[in-house]
Amino acid sequence: MTSKFAEKVVLVTGAGSGIGRQTAITFAKDGAKVIVSDINANAGQTTVDEIIANGANAIFVQMDVSKSEEVKSGIARGIQYFGRLDCAVNNAGIGGRLAPTADIHTADWDKVLAVNLTGVWNCMKYEIPHMLKLESQCAIVNVSSIAGLVGMKRNAPYTASKHGVIGLTKSAALEYANNNLRINAVCPAFTDTAMLDEMSIEKPDLKEKLHQGIPMNRLGNPQEIADAILYLCSDKASFITGHAMPLDGGLSIQ
Repeated sequence: MTSKFAEKVVLVTGAGSGIGRQTAITFAKDGAKVIVSDINANAGQTTVDEIIANGANAIFVQMDVSKSEEVKSGIARGIQYFGRLDCAVNNAGIGGRLAPTADIHTADWDKVLAVNLTGVWNCMKYEIPHMLKLESQCAIVNVSSIAGLVGMKRNAPYTASKHGVIGLTKSAALEYANNNLRINAVCPAFTDTAMLDEMSIEKPDLKEKLHQGIPMNRLGNPQEIADAILYLCSDKASFITGHAMPLDGGLSIQ
C-alpha cells in the first residue's frame, strides 16, 4: 500500500457507487482513512467492507446531502471517529428527468437543485470549519460535470446545478485561499456509471451516441475521475485552487 495520504482523513459523499465509490477505494489504497457517505446504507457499507478487506480503514456515515442537519451530524460522527478532516470530495448527485425546460415539473427542478447544488453547499458549510482548525493544508474537490461548462438540451436542472457548483467552488476558493484550504472542482463528461445506466433505460442507444460526440471516441471510467480528484487533493496540486478541471476527452474544447 502506498502512503501518499497516510494519516489523512478523507470524506467522500455519494461513495456507494460510481465515481464516489472508486474515489473512496483509491484514497484508501493511497493510505487515507475514509469516511464513506451515501444515502443508500447498503451500497455505502459495501464500499466500506471492500476498503477494510483490503487492509485500510473506513467508516460509513449515512447522509442525505440535501438535508442540512443530516450533513452536520454525519460529518461530526465521522470526525469524532477519526479525529480530523483533511480532504473532502463532495460527489453526491442525481440526474433528474430529461425534458425541455418548459416541461420540467417544479418538484423535479427542486429535487435536482437540492441534491446537486444545495447538497454541495451543505457539505462545505460543515466541512470547512473543521478544516480551518488544522495547521496543515486541506483540500475540497466538488464534483461538477461537463454540464457545468456547456449547455445540455433537455437537462436544464442538472445543467444549472452543475454550473452552480463551479460558481460555488470559485467563490469559496477565494474566501479560503489564505487559510491553507484549497477548493477545486472536476467536470467529468459522460462516465460509465450506474447513473448513465439509468438514463440508458429510456434510450438504449444513449451510450453509443454519447461516446460518438467525444473526440476521444469513448466514455470516461470512474478510475480516471478518481485519479484526477486525488491529484487535486495531493501536495502535487498545492498551488491550484478555484479550478474547474474538465475530464471530458476533449468534448468541451470543440
